[in-house]
Amino acid sequence: MKYEKLAKAIIENVGGKENVNSVVHCITRLRFKLKDEGKANTEVLENMDGVVTVRQSGGQYQVVIGNHVPDVYKAVVAEGGFESNRPVDDPDDKSNKGSLLDRFIDMISGIFQPILAVLVASGMIKGFNALFIAMGWLNEASGTYQVLNAIGDALFYFLPIFLGYTAMKKFGGTPFLGMLIAGALVYPALDPGAQAGEPLYTLFAGTLFESPVHIEFFGIPIILMTYAMSVIPIILSTFFAAKLENFFARIVPDVVKTFVVPMLTVLIIVPLTFILIGPIATWASQLLGAGTIWLYELSPVIAGAVVGAFWLVFVMFGLHWGLVPIAINNFSSQGWDPILALMFVHSFALAGALTAIWMRTKKQKLKTLTPPAILSAIFGVTEPGMYGIALPLKKPFIFTLIASGIGGALLGLFGTVGYAMGGLGIFQLPSFIQPKEGINVAFIGALIAAAVGTVLAFVLTYFFSGANKETEEPAPQAEDNTKQNVTSKVIESPLNGEVIKLADISDSAFASGALGKGVAIKPSEGKLISPVAGTVSALFDTQHAIGIVTEHGAELLVHIGMDTVQLEGKFFNAHVAQGDKIKKGQLLIEFDIEAIEKAGYDIATPVVITNFDQYTSIETAEEGTIQIGKPIIFLDK
Repeated sequence: MKYEKLAKAIIENVGGKENVNSVVHCITRLRFKLKDEGKANTEVLENMDGVVTVRQSGGQYQVVIGNHVPDVYKAVVAEGGFESNRPVDDPDDKSNKGSLLDRFIDMISGIFQPILAVLVASGMIKGFNALFIAMGWLNEASGTYQVLNAIGDALFYFLPIFLGYTAMKKFGGTPFLGMLIAGALVYPALDPGAQAGEPLYTLFAGTLFESPVHIEFFGIPIILMTYAMSVIPIILSTFFAAKLENFFARIVPDVVKTFVVPMLTVLIIVPLTFILIGPIATWASQLLGAGTIWLYELSPVIAGAVVGAFWLVFVMFGLHWGLVPIAINNFSSQGWDPILALMFVHSFALAGALTAIWMRTKKQKLKTLTPPAILSAIFGVTEPGMYGIALPLKKPFIFTLIASGIGGALLGLFGTVGYAMGGLGIFQLPSFIQPKEGINVAFIGALIAAAVGTVLAFVLTYFFSGANKETEEPAPQAEDNTKQNVTSKVIESPLNGEVIKLADISDSAFASGALGKGVAIKPSEGKLISPVAGTVSALFDTQHAIGIVTEHGAELLVHIGMDTVQLEGKFFNAHVAQGDKIKKGQLLIEFDIEAIEKAGYDIATPVVITNFDQYTSIETAEEGTIQIGKPIIFLDK
């Protein structure tokens, strides 16, 4: 209720509810997509209490609020009856940036990433259940096995429903409509196995696509398929459903829009999916699965070497998202998958390289960082060791790729494949257990490959990385800086780069100081390091900005680039989450400077204190080159 009046005034002055296509928020501002920006009263909004300023950029009408934007957003959504979290991105918007590959990877990651954690958890449960059977601890008739099997199988069996939600949301439609469409696809009575008696007739007899027809829809034959555990049919169906829903939303009168739009959408898209989209997508899925298996069987060793050697590279560029759906499709169409199995060794190879660095380096900081990174790698979390240690040192990263490639070749040689969507690192092992045979040569081969990859990466790094030639870092010397002596608190630079006056950047909201007092940095390296110990108070989904509350109460905001929220997370990789406790010197976010600038965005990064009114003075470092860890903001209460 606190922001109800402000929300009403904002909606009225952006041209009213009927002028709003969508609204979302980032870390400081409301971002409207308006039908006609000319109807918005910018001057009134800019002079409104509670509004910092207004910006128009990238097809968005941005009302800058400040730190309390999430609360104002909730009030705006409630007052306007808008759909919460509806994407700003319109799939039909030709102004969307990025290559076709970039947009495909973004689409796949947006669909699968929200369920990845539970997908992996379910696969681990299935793997462990297979292990319990193989060890003789359970039998398939036991209630314990059946309950565990239900837990592990539920997500996979009803995978279309989960994907119906995430895909529909990604495509800009109503997520629950996607779930309804998927629910119809897995409806038990429409499963081919539920049909009794002889088919009415057979389509495509004598071909690869021969299909018996048991039912018709208004005289149109329906080829029933098993859609449980499927991937491609629901993604294609929701893609067209989102377009259909948006079309009806434009032409159906507002008075009946709430129920007529979803009714018309499902009445058209569900039969269309059963008649056309589903069968074509299923055949495509089967061909895709058979194709990847054929390539694997053509040369498992070469396939393993390529996947193993380049998996970390795929992850760095987000290309692995193009392989994950193929693997999931293989599980559903073939019952097993080689792709995710062949990357198994990479985390152990990284752990071996990190162990060698820990044993050889003379740098105390490196010795402190490597043990937790080694443990994380063993558990399949490679980002801390890869980005924080191996990649900056170069040679250990290269040796990791070599060892992982050789390990992948061994996995191919032993015929190691996965039978479930397992965990990562050591938790992936149970997914290699053959459900009927139990532990076999392929499973033992996975252990051998992991051991070889670990040892090889360790040996190469230990003897050839040059880590032993590094010298102890000198103790930091006290700087002759009078500002540091007279201020109560110092904020150090989180970036390497050039200090710029805040007033000189292109974003008027930051330049005016209304969002906080501080400086801007034009970074020379795409790593944001925590300058303080504290708590992550805000981290937007697009990972372009982060808010930190320091241990001494300062509220720090770092916004990487200007208007970079429109990249929707591309080129950004956060290593922390909102609510995390963080340490000084911890890697927070990595970002690709070259790609961001190539996409047309200014990389100038404001570093500001948002609760500046609690300090009697805030002084900043002079313009010029700055390094991580050097004082940049001086606070005095």
